[in-house]
Amino acid sequence: MNALTLVSFFFFTALVALITWRMTRHDDHRHSSSYFLAGRSLTFPIIAGSLLMTNLSTEQMVGLNGAAFTDGLSVMAWEIVAVVTLVTMAMFFLPRFLKSGVTTVPELLALRFDRTTQLLANIIFMVAYAAILLPSILYSGALGLMGLLDLQTLTGIESNAVLLVLTIVAVGVGGAIYALFGGLRSIAISDTINGVGLLIGGLMIVYFGLNAISDGHGILAGWETLKTSHPEKMRSWGTEEQSVPFSTLFTGVLLLNMFYWCTNQQIIQRTFAAKTLAEGQKGVLLTGLLKLLGPLYLVLPGIIAFHMYTGQGVKADAAYGQLVHDVLPAPLTGFFAAAMVGAILSSFNSALNSTATLFSLDVYKARLKPDATDAQVVRASKWSGWLMAIAAMSIAPLMASQESLFVYVQKVNSLYYVPLLSVIVVGFLTRRVPAMAANLALVLGCVIIAAFYFVPPLTGVVDIVSNFHFIAIVMVLLVLMMLAIGKMRPRAEPWVQQDAGAIDMTPWSKAWPASIALLVLVVAIYLAFI
Repeated sequence: MNALTLVSFFFFTALVALITWRMTRHDDHRHSSSYFLAGRSLTFPIIAGSLLMTNLSTEQMVGLNGAAFTDGLSVMAWEIVAVVTLVTMAMFFLPRFLKSGVTTVPELLALRFDRTTQLLANIIFMVAYAAILLPSILYSGALGLMGLLDLQTLTGIESNAVLLVLTIVAVGVGGAIYALFGGLRSIAISDTINGVGLLIGGLMIVYFGLNAISDGHGILAGWETLKTSHPEKMRSWGTEEQSVPFSTLFTGVLLLNMFYWCTNQQIIQRTFAAKTLAEGQKGVLLTGLLKLLGPLYLVLPGIIAFHMYTGQGVKADAAYGQLVHDVLPAPLTGFFAAAMVGAILSSFNSALNSTATLFSLDVYKARLKPDATDAQVVRASKWSGWLMAIAAMSIAPLMASQESLFVYVQKVNSLYYVPLLSVIVVGFLTRRVPAMAANLALVLGCVIIAAFYFVPPLTGVVDIVSNFHFIAIVMVLLVLMMLAIGKMRPRAEPWVQQDAGAIDMTPWSKAWPASIALLVLVVAIYLAFI
């Protein structure tokens, strides 16, 4: 890597830090509302930028392009189906979350069910974030940077394992400092700036990649080369042999996206900080529009890499970093590396901030020290965040044994996504289902899915019906169980959601037309690549 690459890398990284510092240097981080919810002041561009960048982690950049390297265009389902769930978030979930004025999802479950439901949800979230989400972000980020910046040559460290661990620790410590001292607003602003950089960088890789495979004859010629050379990889409808068969778009893929975009604390915390319901809806729907571009920079580079590296022994999850290193000019490589570091830190920051929020508000303040001051709550948040960061850095290197990081993460996420989603949906749609039903669903859901994933011969059942169909079956069973309990042993009084009056709840006047337009575009994209 030449000096120009390094200079552009450090320049862009420093520029983002400087802009973020100048915009947030007067923020009050002593009070929990300012620290955890940015004082409920976020407008739609910041919400959209932060949502997109929190989602746009290296787990996706590396993992989804790696999946495309293997399966082709069909893996775009993770991006396109997300648009459907973002519409659902804007029109159904968000008004209900904001009406209660909550800071966390478990806090809402305490209002709807009881404090035991809140505690169970907190435990599930925190364990899942520490053991799955945070380590996967660190591992994929380190893997991407190692290939992108050619860290082996730069550092002189020959052992991949040692270099991987050191890179994980460097990213983890840097991300923890950013997340735990800046608060949600600084994360959201830096996310937005990095988001612009990463979108530009991602599209540049497509441009230079297509140009490279056409031998300099332009991107249209490169596109034609891909279509004629690998027609099987240019189809939107996945086969049963691929990681995302088309039928699963209506079962597990839809449910996993529904949880991720509608009920996942790491993602939706910035929507809780919306200035008004209208600003929140605009931010969520703008995110949906931007997600439609996802296949361009999250899937197409993987197919380009397949064309360039097939037969050369390049591993799927290493293909993206190799492609960027090979096709981008040196100064642009530094710029994109800085944006990629921003993506890593953004996802890690957000997950760590959400984990610390869950502990400090729903465990420390709610159970351990009810009389804690705002300053003590913020301090507890920072300490718990550091412990989570250390745990994640310890677990991350173990993920090197997985053949496909993205497929593995989606699978293990089902362990907690499905039980939590089922409880939240039933909580919103019913009035009489009691806390006992929700608590049983949370525990049984996690146990059942874990048993069928890891205990032979039960694992054979998942292989037969497909993992995505299996989790949809579990979701239906959990919902039916809760409804049955609600019928036999209903709450004494029906639950009525109270308006906390935290923000203006007037909906955005163009929310429905925008939602319909997004859904039409989803169908059009699928039909264009049958």
